[in-house]
Amino acid sequence: MFIDLLRGRRSIRKFQKRPVEKVKLDTLIEAALRSPSALDRTPWEFVVVRDKQRLKDLSLAKQVGSAFLADAALVIAVCADPERSDVWTEDASIASLIVHLAAADLGLGSCWVQIRRRMHDERQSAEEYVSKVLGLDEGMVVQAIIAIGYPDETKPGHTESSLQYDKVSFEQYGWKEDVREVR
Repeated sequence: MFIDLLRGRRSIRKFQKRPVEKVKLDTLIEAALRSPSALDRTPWEFVVVRDKQRLKDLSLAKQVGSAFLADAALVIAVCADPERSDVWTEDASIASLIVHLAAADLGLGSCWVQIRRRMHDERQSAEEYVSKVLGLDEGMVVQAIIAIGYPDETKPGHTESSLQYDKVSFEQYGWKEDVREVR
């Protein structure tokens, strides 16, 4: 069941030194391309990277939070053309989530690396840096990079007691019910 996938999925930052099979990569790409988008404008574009040197270059995208990209089997950079849609960031975020869930369904681990609105160093944004590494056309933007591979760490799913049910309102903001009774 889908809820079981969600219950067990965690962000994975340590990967086995094992390639992802072509059939699984093809499934990840298909899943990404099936992502919904507002008015079917599909502003997203995806760049799949498997080359070890390019993975190392991408691992330097930010001063903190991207180093583990070097050890991933592959990454999928989720990019977009803002001229195609005024809600490109929402569409690219949805596509990113679809990639995460497809990876988990295939027995792969994944982790999102935020690129948009992050800095590479004091003078250059992470987005500018990644755009150069990936050779993106002018005007294309980078939402995120998703590291993917076979997990080399085991993390238990989040417990039900860690879920923030207090952040759920019914009918109007601030109206509370005991969600556990509703289920």
